[in-house]
Amino acid sequence: MERILTAEVIAAFNHHLVEEERSQATIEKYNRDIKRLVVFLNGGAVTKETMIEYKQHLLEQGYAERSVNSMLAAVNSMFEFLEWYECRVKAIKLAPEIYRPEEKELTQKEYERLVNTAMEQGKEKLAVILQTICGTGIRISELQFVTVEAVKRGEAKVHCKGKSRKVFIVDELKKLLLGYIKKHHIKSGTIFLSKNGTPMNRTTVWREMKSLCKAAKVNPSKVFPHNLRHLFARVFYKLEKDIAKLADILGHSSINTTRIYIISTGREHKQKMERMGLVRPMRV
Repeated sequence: MERILTAEVIAAFNHHLVEEERSQATIEKYNRDIKRLVVFLNGGAVTKETMIEYKQHLLEQGYAERSVNSMLAAVNSMFEFLEWYECRVKAIKLAPEIYRPEEKELTQKEYERLVNTAMEQGKEKLAVILQTICGTGIRISELQFVTVEAVKRGEAKVHCKGKSRKVFIVDELKKLLLGYIKKHHIKSGTIFLSKNGTPMNRTTVWREMKSLCKAAKVNPSKVFPHNLRHLFARVFYKLEKDIAKLADILGHSSINTTRIYIISTGREHKQKMERMGLVRPMRV
């Protein structure tokens, strides 16, 4: 029996993702990955052989190995739902990263410049959003749970990926948000809404953040909402050195995921190695 990815098959998988209570961002990501595979197949059948070819094709297209694994995970998930088990392919084995590329890491000073630039450009809402994400470590999709009621309580109850957790709103952030709420006459519910009244989404915030880069003198490759979450994680870990507590705060099921957030830069890693003092100049 031929395995063909029809519109009906993909729609059924989408319905399954909704029933599994996957986030909208996850569903959109899976759909992009599936569409990429459909283009590659060009109407042909899915087989183990074509999937191995597809994996190689992605690598030849220049995608990073981690990106390829992420794309394969999405289509493998669909194959499991469809019970096309024989079509699944293995992920590429990766060596663990021991440091994070410096050109991708947003520093605290760069974050502060982004916030200041937003205020200088009259983008108060964006400035407050940046501080809310970075001050709590929440995902952009969780911004909807920052409500007037939550701010007054000093904590938000966040629901994501089938789990719930409490997120504390520290005093300085609470003061900032209460001032914003009062100024804009927000009586109840979600604080940050789009023009059509829906919660702010990742694409909108990402686009607005990118518009600050030139004036703030920050490399655009570092500027995206999730990097604010990474910055929160690194600062918290430097203070607490408690990865289990950090995993709980971020809502991670696995500490291995949290480890990715707190990897130091190559420069920091090199400095630590140099301080070890295990190499001495030879006397001539």
